[in-house]
Amino acid sequence: MRHVITVLVENEFGVLTRIAGLFSARGYNIESLNVAPSSDPTMSRMTLVTRGDEHVIEQIKKQLNKLIPVIKTEDLTRQEHMEREMVLVKVQARDATRAEVLRMADVFRAKVVDVAEASYTLELTGKSKKLDAFLRMLAPLGIIEMTRTGPVGMRRGSEGFTVGD
Repeated sequence: MRHVITVLVENEFGVLTRIAGLFSARGYNIESLNVAPSSDPTMSRMTLVTRGDEHVIEQIKKQLNKLIPVIKTEDLTRQEHMEREMVLVKVQARDATRAEVLRMADVFRAKVVDVAEASYTLELTGKSKKLDAFLRMLAPLGIIEMTRTGPVGMRRGSEGFTVGD
């Protein structure tokens, strides 16, 4: 089963390497990983996506919590939470297809972030399924290049994921 785990870590050199090493040493796979500073500049928040049964995920959380720079972990999967990811996609846009590319961008509420002689670069944020559908629709027009962030997530409601919680 797919799990979205969020990890609060000290914002210091080598944290990402240590966490990736933990996964590698135990044969676990990281499908997606995002890291950025939190509202507290001494801490970063990681969102990682992995797969495993409840026992595997519990072991991952226990091992993560043993690492010194890890402050807190949380599996968002069984909680009410929000997930979003972003895609940047460069699509062929010649005279015959420009209007179609713009129509698809409008339908999906994507932004045009770059216009070139023969291409548009579009940005779309949303749930993974929405991005997948958008890319499927653009594929026949000719995707030149694409990059995705992978999901970031947080639980719904007024509670935060901070040191005091």
